[in-house]
Amino acid sequence: MSNLSQLKVCFLAGTLGQGGAERQLYHILQALRQSGARPRVLCLGQNEFWEDRIQALGVAVIRVGEAKSKLGRLFRILAELRQDAPEIIQSQHFYLNAYAAAAARVLGVASIGAMRSNGRMEQLDCGPVGGWLNLHTPRLLAANSQAALRYAAKQRVPAERLFLLANVVDTDGFRPPTSRPSGPLRLLSVGRLIQSKRFDRLISLVARLRLKLNCEFIVTLVGDGPLRDNLRAQATALGLTPSVIEFCSSTADMAPVYQHADAFVMTSELEGTPNVLLEAMASGLPIVATNVGGVPEIVRPGENGMLVASDDEGGLDAALKQLIQDPQLRSSLGQNGRAYAQANHSLERLATMLSAMYERTLAKRPARIVAATLESSAG
Repeated sequence: MSNLSQLKVCFLAGTLGQGGAERQLYHILQALRQSGARPRVLCLGQNEFWEDRIQALGVAVIRVGEAKSKLGRLFRILAELRQDAPEIIQSQHFYLNAYAAAAARVLGVASIGAMRSNGRMEQLDCGPVGGWLNLHTPRLLAANSQAALRYAAKQRVPAERLFLLANVVDTDGFRPPTSRPSGPLRLLSVGRLIQSKRFDRLISLVARLRLKLNCEFIVTLVGDGPLRDNLRAQATALGLTPSVIEFCSSTADMAPVYQHADAFVMTSELEGTPNVLLEAMASGLPIVATNVGGVPEIVRPGENGMLVASDDEGGLDAALKQLIQDPQLRSSLGQNGRAYAQANHSLERLATMLSAMYERTLAKRPARIVAATLESSAG
């Protein structure tokens, strides 16, 4: 649809915490508001990181997570939606897809679900019934990686109900510094401190490289999560803290953190399309990453980064060693990564992607909604 200003869309969010899905929701809302639309957000949580920022866009945020039962939450969502029925109910988290689909069917409107990872783990996390409902009941599934779309297709979700909504990054906010800092080489890794990110693998990798290389380097690990104490204990046992690995909490303004680094490392065993890789690329950082999920869709080996199989410790050692020892390679990969982010994942592309997604969703509206729209236009 060419005119987003006429669109009435309500988003369902499980949380507005400091995560990648929530950052993308902010960018979507920003693009809609700039187009003149008036979206709103229903959220299970309250007083979280992105709430004030979203409200500053002129977008209402309403809490609907008071009820403990799923049915109670659905009734609360329906009560809020009935006050001003949208044309589209859009989930931003996979585990809320069934809520969006059920509410949309009751109200006779369209629904869009989300897939933020590789699909398989999201479905497993919701259990057999919940996973099936969240995958199959929305009218359209918006995934941020081709890997997730391939998984959904294998689960017999029809192709016409799948849409690639690529992550975007603020390439003006995230940009290379005028000059990189002097001193020891600085490696950066960013993410939630959870098992799937495999920061334990990164710490072991750093310990091995310290024994193999003569040059000094420092690693900054930015993030919060349940494994912080375990990871810090591992680094301490290997003699890496505080002089080699520094642990930092997430911050509202991450751009200076990227600008203070020389290269970015990601050792995850599970990903969709990581925002942190796009932010690192936009900041002109060369990448060493594991070949998982949607990562190979954005990291082009030898062009803007280096890819290694997730279980190939020797390959990770060799790739990172080469990057540390070759400043020319770091420079060329970083420049190419910045160009790739600008060309393929900039904020300017988002409105076009949203228009295409909403046009496809509304093209399959129920007959009674089409009739109501025609009647409204005629009146």
